[in-house]
Amino acid sequence: MLWRVREGVFSSTGFRIRAAQPAAATAEVARWVERAVASVFFTLFPADCRLCGSPLLRFSRLPVCENCLGSLRPMAGPRCRLCGEGLSSPLLEDRPDAVCGLCRRVHPPFERASAYGSYDGALRDLVHLLKFEQVRPAAAVLGRMLANAIAALEPSLPPGTIAVVPVPLHARKKSQRGFNQAELIVRAALKDLSRPERFRLCAGSLIRIRDTGSQIGLTRHQRRQNLRGAFVVKDPAAISGRNLLLVDDVYTTGSTASECARVLRRAGAARVWVATVARTLRVSESSVNRGDLLLEHSQEENLEEAQDRAVVAAHA
Repeated sequence: MLWRVREGVFSSTGFRIRAAQPAAATAEVARWVERAVASVFFTLFPADCRLCGSPLLRFSRLPVCENCLGSLRPMAGPRCRLCGEGLSSPLLEDRPDAVCGLCRRVHPPFERASAYGSYDGALRDLVHLLKFEQVRPAAAVLGRMLANAIAALEPSLPPGTIAVVPVPLHARKKSQRGFNQAELIVRAALKDLSRPERFRLCAGSLIRIRDTGSQIGLTRHQRRQNLRGAFVVKDPAAISGRNLLLVDDVYTTGSTASECARVLRRAGAARVWVATVARTLRVSESSVNRGDLLLEHSQEENLEEAQDRAVVAAHA
């Protein structure tokens, strides 16, 4: 299971209580008290799932129902071995070495990118619950998904310690939000890895010195230009010669991951891998035909803009 039920509850109005925990109570009495408190609380303050709106029937620090949590599934189907993009050709089903058209044209500045699920449906809503509504318990569930994405990269990671670098927020945005979601999620993920000693969190090694603002409506090329000069390595000695794992909540166009990886490598990092909770899938053919690439770019940019506008409209 990707989630764990803990004590405490959020109501639809954001109110939270904790179940009574008498120190000397037996486990049976404690369970009876919890059920009694839950019954009274839900009678007086009915709570709703923040994703689908259905009633919550159990105590949970995360106000999301079991049906929504159960719908969070990993991606299936063939993927580009470099960036993780979906590949639509049935001929690629048994080709773990397949590469998408964009990566064939220009090799990304990172070794590989891995994501747990597709950035849509309940998974996108859960990410938004953390980022835009500050429901921090969502980070634990997202962290378990990120741990899954990191585990998928394990066969390609070299031996030794891997430095983990969260994609940073600009100081102004971090102050407004109260946290960097990438750092919250990766801290949860590191607790769920089978070999956590392999990874060392290096939060603050990479910083964002320029607020890039909204990228809604920007093409892939414009997004890359908008990110130029936005990131710097605070302490090059800390990452020089090291293998790094760059982590973020979502991989959309890959512009942010590519720019961060490029900056880290210029500062002396040996190699960079990328892991995210989710990614936007555009499902491309493994083709280097220029006409196909141009069509893919156009469709990709239209999709990105539509999705970005939907996000803004949902949280306006």
